[in-house]
Amino acid sequence: MSAKNLIDLIHISKSFDGEMVLDDLNLSIKENEFLTLLGPSGCGKSTTLRILGGFLTPDKGQVIFDGQDITRVPPNRRNLNTVFQKYALFPHMTIEENIAFGLKIAGKTDAYIRDKISYALKLVNLEGFQKRKPTLLSGGQQQRVAIARAIVCEPKVLLLDEPLGALDLKLRQEMQYELIRLKNDLGITFVYVTHDQEEALTMSDTIVVMNQGYIQQMGSPEDIYNEPENAFVAAFIGDSNIIDGIMVHDELVEVLGVKFPCVDKGFGEYKPVDVVIRPEDVVLGEPGKGLMDGIVSHIIFKGVHYEMEVSAGGYEWLVQSTVGRPVGTPVSLYVDPFNIQIMNKPASEDEMAVELDV
Repeated sequence: MSAKNLIDLIHISKSFDGEMVLDDLNLSIKENEFLTLLGPSGCGKSTTLRILGGFLTPDKGQVIFDGQDITRVPPNRRNLNTVFQKYALFPHMTIEENIAFGLKIAGKTDAYIRDKISYALKLVNLEGFQKRKPTLLSGGQQQRVAIARAIVCEPKVLLLDEPLGALDLKLRQEMQYELIRLKNDLGITFVYVTHDQEEALTMSDTIVVMNQGYIQQMGSPEDIYNEPENAFVAAFIGDSNIIDGIMVHDELVEVLGVKFPCVDKGFGEYKPVDVVIRPEDVVLGEPGKGLMDGIVSHIIFKGVHYEMEVSAGGYEWLVQSTVGRPVGTPVSLYVDPFNIQIMNKPASEDEMAVELDV
């Protein structure tokens, strides 16, 4: 049995100073889902989160929460809490005082507050830190305090607006796993905003890719990565070779003057298309034994693989392989038909957003 929709954003539009930021956005979020709003700066993801949190009111549309219209309900009366990139901890208060702040405002008893503080500190692995001040904690520990403060009020939804952006790489990766664990332990809905593709792919049940106020694609991390619906998604999620092609007919596409077998159908005959090939799906071999020949023009070692550029057919192919080839090496390129993604060219001005640089 599938989870029910907890949140529905219906025909949401929002503009600032005459500039449209969200344009007729529709989005459903399921109960106990980890949903990530992903996209470049200015795409509308944080505006969407703030409308959901009650910090902004949409110009048009409705926010439905657990069957109730909360479009104009203030933030403190919504059963959700928000964690921002800037932790907003009170520096003059101890950790336990920071965590207890919302509970005291809500008029909870001292015994209830003590139990909740103990529970929250255990959840975020900060037992024994309750008497410390925030300035004595690391960035990752401060972020855990901010999360603890948000979860003690038992919200149905936790909103997280780029909460790991201020952390260094190692701490950010550690906190990704912590957030996954917390979501599973708490059994609540997480709505997460980020521009970091790795974060989205690592943590999410569902990713919503946004650009210029529109949802470009929504799906599981696997679907978003392996089956991008347009060139913007393909370029924004991971590395890609995105090349102009001609769909000759079903299961055959011409790329850079060479015919590549593929598995896609229904694009018509001799139609311009975008061809997407992930760098890890390009197989290098001996010259003359692939679909086309080229020369290795650049190589760097990335730790788990080599990243190479191969000049072939007048295009610089990005290739990732566990076997490196020295610059100047003649090679052939082969791509399995199942690893070639075919997409229609944009047909309207709105769709042209997918062609912008990311």
